[in-house]
Amino acid sequence: MKTVSKRKFLMLGSMLFVLALMTMSFSKFQDDKKKPWNAPDASKKTKNPVAKSDETTAAGKTLFMKHCKSCHGAKGLGDGPKSKELDTSCGDFSKDITSATDGELFYKIKEGRDDMPSFKKKITDDEEIWSIVNFMRTLAK
Repeated sequence: MKTVSKRKFLMLGSMLFVLALMTMSFSKFQDDKKKPWNAPDASKKTKNPVAKSDETTAAGKTLFMKHCKSCHGAKGLGDGPKSKELDTSCGDFSKDITSATDGELFYKIKEGRDDMPSFKKKITDDEEIWSIVNFMRTLAK
């Protein structure tokens, strides 16, 4: 059996160290993708000032199809054409939305995070965001 030279041993040890660091970094990246997204308590408690009606739901649907469908999909299943390009999940509104308050949904749409863009500059009328929330509620099963 051949003995490993000191130089090869150090080189192998260095490579293993770098591999371990890369593995830890990837693991941290995976954990970041799964980190919970909690809205501030004040936002959670905010009530939707836009009454749910056929009109506001239809307006919300139009805005959802324009701004949200590409990632979240037409039915909110998280299967839009851009969803495969993202590092974070788009969620499944048919299941996930029931546990969120209207205020949380409003906050997340307006502020954004990571792959989810902020819409405060694209949709400047808060009533329109609240209408999107009204439409999103129809996606729950």
